Amino acid sequence: MARQFFGTDGIRGTVGTYPITADFSLRLGHAVGQVLAAASPGRQPTVLIGKDTRISGYMMESALEAGFVSAGVNVLLTGPLPTPGVAYLTRALRLDLGVVISASHNAFPDNGIKFFSARGEKLSDAWEEAVEQALAQPPAWADSAHLGRARRLSDAQGRYVEFCKSTVSGELTLKGLKIVVDAAHGAAYQVAPAVFHELGAEVVSIGVSPNGTNINANVGATAPAALVAAVQQHGADYGVALDGDADRLQLVNGAGRLFNGDELLFLLAQDRQALGEVVPGVVGTLMTNMAVELALAESGIELVRAKVGDRYVLEELGRRGWLLGGESSGHLLALDCHSTGDGIVSALQVLQAVQRSGRSLAELVGPVQLFPQTMINVRLAEGSDWRANRVLAGATEAAEKALGRGGRVLIRASGTEPVLRVMVEARDPQQARQTAEQLAAAAVQTA
Repeated sequence: MARQFFGTDGIRGTVGTYPITADFSLRLGHAVGQVLAAASPGRQPTVLIGKDTRISGYMMESALEAGFVSAGVNVLLTGPLPTPGVAYLTRALRLDLGVVISASHNAFPDNGIKFFSARGEKLSDAWEEAVEQALAQPPAWADSAHLGRARRLSDAQGRYVEFCKSTVSGELTLKGLKIVVDAAHGAAYQVAPAVFHELGAEVVSIGVSPNGTNINANVGATAPAALVAAVQQHGADYGVALDGDADRLQLVNGAGRLFNGDELLFLLAQDRQALGEVVPGVVGTLMTNMAVELALAESGIELVRAKVGDRYVLEELGRRGWLLGGESSGHLLALDCHSTGDGIVSALQVLQAVQRSGRSLAELVGPVQLFPQTMINVRLAEGSDWRANRVLAGATEAAEKALGRGGRVLIRASGTEPVLRVMVEARDPQQARQTAEQLAAAAVQTA
């Protein structure tokens, strides 16, 4: 069944435009509550609702709460809490479902709703389809005797701080380090500085003054220039930037060098190997830099590419029984630490690897010499089928032959607009650019 509301990461859109409205949020809460109740005969399920700092979060939280309670489901409210914090508490408290109100790295006019299972994992397509079927049915309002109850979970942030600290060795100390922590005026504005401070670091905090409309605004993982400037201004050893819901990471060293998710994924795999652990492979995406694939292969580690999106990385990890995966954007998965991507936990894993190796961060990622990438967006004529374009197919075959093991070609259609994305990686930036331009020109020809 085609899903009307759910995308690759829950339901997301512009606030005030259907379905990101109060009335839909109420119906969604009620429909999800009906699905939960049907799967929990003889008892009342309990859900956890967390959110980021967008002004619209209050409206959506109230509407979802009413929807769940009206379906006979109990609700625990955490207030602002990172997405991975909701996943953790859902699992730790043995709850039935975790709900996050957030549009992640998007600007404040957007918001969204996503869900975690009782195990703190993303839910299946089949579950989302069941919810959409329930949305299409008339509501079944509970009477007074069967309504759910709602209450605040007052210690949610403290519990999550302790969890983050528990994911690293008890011997790890950040004493003597000055770390800039940029929380993007988002969900981690209180917990992120606390985690690094409690592990001994001197913390300089930026992006920790949310006002409801400044989330991700010129700070955070999507605007790392603010982090680089703060590290240099304060003479810090490291900088850690999170996005609005704190599930992705950007990391800077004392020299102001930014390390992307591809490099950090390589570092995590190498760290596990150094501990004597078997690392058969890691999962990246179609956009993962080819240099990572080659560097991992030197250590006998396979790289498998999933579609872009942490959901697909997670699904591929599950199929293979592997533990490490991630995206260039800094969304990293270490399933031996957490069931979902967590920017704070990922940062701690990196700092722990540096500390126990006795080497610098730059040295640890040295084997990864990122290939230059050129991306060109080609607007397609309406109704055109780029896969049937023989000119493009021939040009692609020739380009791949010319690049050999020194580069790669990726051509994919945008999922949101009539655009073909042509990407070329090569050791030589000029070759990458020229090849991408040739392929872009071929994409608008017909034969």
